[in-house]
Amino acid sequence: MCAGDAMTTQVVFSDEFNKHDTADHPENADRVYVMLDALEQAPFYHDLEIIAPEMIPEQQLYELHSADMIQRIKDISAQGDSWIDLDTYVCAKDYETARLAAGGVALACRNVMSGNADNAFALVRPPGHHASRDRSMGFCLFNNAGLAAHEQTKHGKRVLIFDHDVHHGNGTQSMFYDRNDIMYQSLHLSPHYPGTGTISEVGVGKGAGYNLNTPLAFGHDDRAVTQLLDEVFIPVASQFKPQLILVSVGYDAHHADPLGGLHLTANFFGELIKKLQTVQPKIVCTLEGGYNLQWIGKCFVSQMGQLAGHPVHFQDAVKGNDDVSTLITALKKELGAYWKL
Repeated sequence: MCAGDAMTTQVVFSDEFNKHDTADHPENADRVYVMLDALEQAPFYHDLEIIAPEMIPEQQLYELHSADMIQRIKDISAQGDSWIDLDTYVCAKDYETARLAAGGVALACRNVMSGNADNAFALVRPPGHHASRDRSMGFCLFNNAGLAAHEQTKHGKRVLIFDHDVHHGNGTQSMFYDRNDIMYQSLHLSPHYPGTGTISEVGVGKGAGYNLNTPLAFGHDDRAVTQLLDEVFIPVASQFKPQLILVSVGYDAHHADPLGGLHLTANFFGELIKKLQTVQPKIVCTLEGGYNLQWIGKCFVSQMGQLAGHPVHFQDAVKGNDDVSTLITALKKELGAYWKL
């Protein structure tokens, strides 16, 4: 931990996460080892506090996930390696590994909310944002960010989940679609897997206006997303006044990602955190996607540097499509009934 009044940034990690591994699958154990190698070479590495995760209590899973879904993972996990669908695998003991991932995010949130850390990054696997109440899908078993956010709302906290994975977090959106204590904001490529996340999906009931989607076209770049943040995302988030921001981190929005299609640079991931810090400095990041092993470490260090108060910069310049005027007009029209825009 840093001395004096310096910032404390925690990283939640365990080698246990890498028992969830299928070598020829893009979401494999190499991802986090590449990220950790890059982090260890960062100038601020020794200022970080690395902590071990805690397994989420089984009963907490049932607060957001169906009994059938939980039992299915438990059964496959006990038998050995198998596939839930064409994309999503379950390894031996994955029921415990997935609970450790969810518990790691929840622990990071508790530590930040209690003041034991200023901010944190839960470097957990398997990822979570596609997991819905009833279904594991899209490489995800349990919804890590959702479970952690829900736990905080039981203490009366308002939570913003900001999702910058190139794929829309359909699971997270569906879980909180009728709630106003958790706001979900997503920027993602469209059309793209899983096919959800249109501008008109704003929530229902008391959750109306608390769900924001920005479906970006192929090739949208840093400049495009900056405009969207400045004109829509950040103003709405500021009015919501979250007491915690949970970031579903997807480095597959980087321009070189094999499963992507956006034109964001490595440095922009740090810029995203900087903008969110103007809304609420209590930020916890949790790993979702990102599959280019040449770039994922740099994207990670960009965000970690901003969290730790030591911004870093990489040589990574790319230009794409910066025209989001139509998107911004549509978003303001859709959300203007709920927020000042």
